[in-house]
Amino acid sequence: MVMNTHSQFTSVYNACTKPRYILICEHASNFIPEYYNSLGVGSEITNSHVAYDPGALEVAKLMAKSLCAPLITQNVSRLVYDCNRPPNAKSAMPSKSEIYDIIGNQNLSESQRAERAIKFYAPFCNLISSIIDTEINQQNYPIIITIHSFTPIYYGKKRNLDIGILHDDDSRFADEILKLTDLQQNLQIKRNAPYGPEDGVTHSLKLHAQSRGLANVMLEINNSIIANATTQKSIANLLSDYMRQAADNLTIEKRD
Repeated sequence: MVMNTHSQFTSVYNACTKPRYILICEHASNFIPEYYNSLGVGSEITNSHVAYDPGALEVAKLMAKSLCAPLITQNVSRLVYDCNRPPNAKSAMPSKSEIYDIIGNQNLSESQRAERAIKFYAPFCNLISSIIDTEINQQNYPIIITIHSFTPIYYGKKRNLDIGILHDDDSRFADEILKLTDLQQNLQIKRNAPYGPEDGVTHSLKLHAQSRGLANVMLEINNSIIANATTQKSIANLLSDYMRQAADNLTIEKRD
């Protein structure tokens, strides 16, 4: 049984028994603890996609409710620590994000990097592992879904994409979703876009799902189409329908 929990840096919403899915939102918040002095950047950065995934948390909560699934969130900015990156990745604590210098992350010592990994990354990962392993021990093999948003303009160029369906080596669930989205006329939906495994964005999928043989997918949503409550609800409903249909069509839920 998944329990509702909340701490300064992690939360679990929508507790439920034997869920078919477990949702994860690594970039839910732009919160930077006061002792990091905003990492030396201004509010125009901390309130932008550079610091978190705008709209992702709202969509994830709506999907969690629709799918009767628990949602695990990281409640600290990815500029402090990006929980979709391992501690040895430079992008876990980026010194630069797109065109922006993150002054508070420049020239970090190994001990400073390790301290942040212990403080933010380890508890988040341990919480996810505990929840997933509890389900597996009860012979329940949930589908792992991570939920993100992306900026429509990147390095000054417009992205011709509304939703990305991302996967690593295990494409089972993504394949089923993409069969459904082939019929979608109103939105641009593509595989492994605007990023792919080669960009290091599937860390959570590999760590928490692939390592356990669980079906999985990463959803990337253009933040311009989830900018208000109405569009967030619409996209959440659409994606929830895709998740249900894809899960129904998925004949093997666990890979040894």
